[in-house]
Amino acid sequence: MTTTSATSATSSLISALGAGSGIDMAQLASDLAAAQYATRIDRLAAKSETLQAQISAASDLKSMMLSLATSLGERVRVGDLSTQPSLDNASVAKAVLSGTQQPKGTYSLEVEQLAQGQMLASTAFGSRSDSVGAGTITIRFGTVDGSSFTDSASKAPVDIAISPGMTLAQTAQAINASGAGVTAYVSDTVDGARLVIKGPEGAESGFVLDVTEDGANPGLSALAWQPGSAGGTLLQQGQDARVRIDGLVQTSPGNTLTDAIPGITLTLTGANAGAPTTVRFADPSTAITEAMQDLTSALNEIAAVLNAATDPLTGDLARDSGARALRQSFSALAGKIIMPGAAEGGIRSLSDLGLKITRYGTFELDNTRLAAAMARDPEGVAAMFTTGVTGVYATFDSLSRSVSAVGNPGSLAGSLSRYNAELLELGEDQADLAEDQEATRARLAARFAVSDSRITRYQSTLSFLENQIAAWNADKG
Repeated sequence: MTTTSATSATSSLISALGAGSGIDMAQLASDLAAAQYATRIDRLAAKSETLQAQISAASDLKSMMLSLATSLGERVRVGDLSTQPSLDNASVAKAVLSGTQQPKGTYSLEVEQLAQGQMLASTAFGSRSDSVGAGTITIRFGTVDGSSFTDSASKAPVDIAISPGMTLAQTAQAINASGAGVTAYVSDTVDGARLVIKGPEGAESGFVLDVTEDGANPGLSALAWQPGSAGGTLLQQGQDARVRIDGLVQTSPGNTLTDAIPGITLTLTGANAGAPTTVRFADPSTAITEAMQDLTSALNEIAAVLNAATDPLTGDLARDSGARALRQSFSALAGKIIMPGAAEGGIRSLSDLGLKITRYGTFELDNTRLAAAMARDPEGVAAMFTTGVTGVYATFDSLSRSVSAVGNPGSLAGSLSRYNAELLELGEDQADLAEDQEATRARLAARFAVSDSRITRYQSTLSFLENQIAAWNADKG
């Protein structure tokens, strides 16, 4: 009720303003309040515009640096900036860089056989739920050769306890849980359920099964196997991979060969005995030249924005510590050592790749110097374009992370955090000022209403007196 009455009274008061004096008292109160607060309002508005411009400029630079680092990372991961291997017969093997050195030249590759693991199947049981007896199965590793077996000196035997009542399926589970490095499963064949055991790749990863039976629960000996024995079937014999590289024989217990070809990891996938294939390496010179030209253009785009933003007279970030730090990083970028592990005189900096900075703070690419570097040290140039902790990508990724470090008050992200906090506080100040202005307007309006009411009474009295005087004059006439 009180609020309604106050609102109604206020409305009546505003409607009545100026009724007596003929002056628009409501507008007068509003104009006076606006004039009193105009300077402070304009100052806060100007500060708000400045902060918004600073936030926009810092955000643009931060975004451009992130975009550059991301684009470089994607380009490097494509792989065309480094010497990548390829095989004329891709069905024989997959080849990737091992990272130990930069490969070059061509190589002949002939895969005579792939590495494989031993596979053994037991004699047939009625079903997978049949009991196998009890005792201990001992798996011994070594080399199976015809009817002979040679124990491995590097792999210890593994004992697997089989409890009374365990089924064929449970025996497979016990073998898998033993940590022996073999896998087992039950195959329901047309002849019955058979336990299949598969060993790891390599000739020395063959195995035999020794059994010690529990006399009270016989039957486990049906799972014993030795080369040439009647129990079980050798489905596949373990063997090493055998390859010829440039005609020379190499063997491996697995199908992955690292640095058999220098700087390359080969994963063998097929045999090509008698039909060697060629391993060759693509020349990345053209791709590197294009990448450096793109990098120079991108740097100039950022430099143009950075130079404008830090202009001492007109720049939105002229006094910003984050922008100044980025500008200093740009000025030192070309000569910075980004391959500290490279030998003296090798490819160690972007300037070695032909990048240089002008006195205007922009970048240029010396294509002649870049071409000379690729001709002189192609491995060193290719090493610059990797996803490692050094090189071109690592440099710009690190720079992007530094400008985005919120916890660093001297970074662009630190500046953005500060500007946004100031803008929020400024918004609160503007809201408070608007409330003060409205209170001042209402106070002036109330005072003017009293004055207007007095004027109305004076005018009423004056009108009465004028009428009386007029009446007296009329009577005398």
